[in-house]
Amino acid sequence: MSALETFENMLAAGKDNALLRYSLGNECLKLGRFDEARVHLQAALAFDSRYSAAWKLLGKALSEAGALAEARETYRQGIAAAEARGDIQAAKEMTVFARRLDKQLAGE
Repeated sequence: MSALETFENMLAAGKDNALLRYSLGNECLKLGRFDEARVHLQAALAFDSRYSAAWKLLGKALSEAGALAEARETYRQGIAAAEARGDIQAAKEMTVFARRLDKQLAGE
């Protein structure tokens, strides 16, 4: 049984929470299933809007799916959430990713 199947079984059993949804999103992203990753990561953020890692992964999923402007806005929100939580490293990483997207968007 894959990690994704294990997490899906946990969700089906009613064990829905931010960490499970983050884990599902991460596994879907690894498989290139960007829309599913997005749904799970947005659900993780519905549980905890200050979940820095979920913001960062959601930005990555959106970026890889080609939704660059939405990814940029997601990173902006994620930076604010990370700073509010005191998660300086995540804020710095998302700032770098956001700047890269700014350059890509400016070049379009």
